[in-house]
Amino acid sequence: MEVLEKRQDEICILGLLGRLDSNTSPDFEKKIFDVIDHGTTSVVVDFESLDYISSAGLRVLLKAAKELKRSEGKIVLCSMKDYIKEVFEIAGFVSLFPIVSSVGDAVKEF
Repeated sequence: MEVLEKRQDEICILGLLGRLDSNTSPDFEKKIFDVIDHGTTSVVVDFESLDYISSAGLRVLLKAAKELKRSEGKIVLCSMKDYIKEVFEIAGFVSLFPIVSSVGDAVKEF
């Protein structure tokens, strides 16, 4: 998996490419926590090029969201394929994260 980082003003946009599973989630966790540890409180995770997410990936997102909540920040998720969104629905995560259709819509959430 590859994580692409872009910035738009104070918002960090992390684009995920490939699979977010038990093999790749430690790298993603390191990346998102590096962003948070450097003071970013507004994070967009772009799922447009993500093909698969496992419970390990969900755990990283939940852990990051809890960390951001402490600093009054948040994560917005966007551009999910239907089958990825279904994983979030089954896990009950749709009530925990704002999920929007595009990066542009995600940026407007802040």
